[in-house]
Amino acid sequence: MGDSNSTLYIDTFYPQKDLKITEVKQQKDKILIQMKSISRSCKCPRCNCITDKYHGTYILKVQDLPILGKNVQLEIRSHEYECTNDECETISIAETFGGFLNSYSRMTERCVDFICTLAMESSCEGCARICQTLGIKTSGDTVIRLLLRRYESLPDPKVGDVIGVDDFAYKKRYTYGTIVVNEKTHEPITLLDGRNGDTLREWLKNNKHIKVVTRDRASAYAKVISEELPDVMQVADRFHLHQNLLETIKKALNHEVPATITIPHDEKSTDNEKQCKKNRIGCG
Repeated sequence: MGDSNSTLYIDTFYPQKDLKITEVKQQKDKILIQMKSISRSCKCPRCNCITDKYHGTYILKVQDLPILGKNVQLEIRSHEYECTNDECETISIAETFGGFLNSYSRMTERCVDFICTLAMESSCEGCARICQTLGIKTSGDTVIRLLLRRYESLPDPKVGDVIGVDDFAYKKRYTYGTIVVNEKTHEPITLLDGRNGDTLREWLKNNKHIKVVTRDRASAYAKVISEELPDVMQVADRFHLHQNLLETIKKALNHEVPATITIPHDEKSTDNEKQCKKNRIGCG
């Protein structure tokens, strides 16, 4: 093994309190790490009750981050527990080992974190190709599912009393939507279908506490906001204020400056230009 100070112990990268490595098998393009659970209790994800009642054991196969470009597969002999809370509807509880795993994915949470971060910086298909090169087996569809699950697990964004409303294009000239933003944190709150104001109306009915709305010049938004929140202050955002100013300046200039300006020509200068052209031709 060599000097203990320069030896890398693989078990330190896993939750030693709940998991014990029993065997490590190295293959040509894969590393298989066999483990067993040594936990004695588990928390119910629904009622948060701590239980030590075993329900059974099963083999769980998950994918972890690669080691030196080799795919890493974990084979875990895990426990199932029964919830001791009679009022809880949960029948069996699968171990997550302190957040190291989750109940729906066949990957460790740190592997999912890496994939989602890479996908946000590139694309789902591009992320899948990079992961294949690094030693993580995944596909573009799997990356999309991981991102959607992460989004669904996020807490609902806080809706303040000052919001911004604007339209955006899913596909320009074909499909549009409406985005609502928290103006204090500049974070998106929700995406609504369409830009005619119907979905915005339904959303405003559930958020009567709003006091200020910044919006564009769309009459549909203005009408809906006035009808649902008559006391709210509507503010034109900076971009559209600048746009309004530029249009006003253009209209004022169009009234004062003619569209076509005729530049008078001096006959004497015109004759001189013709003579110069003749001389150039003669010289050529």
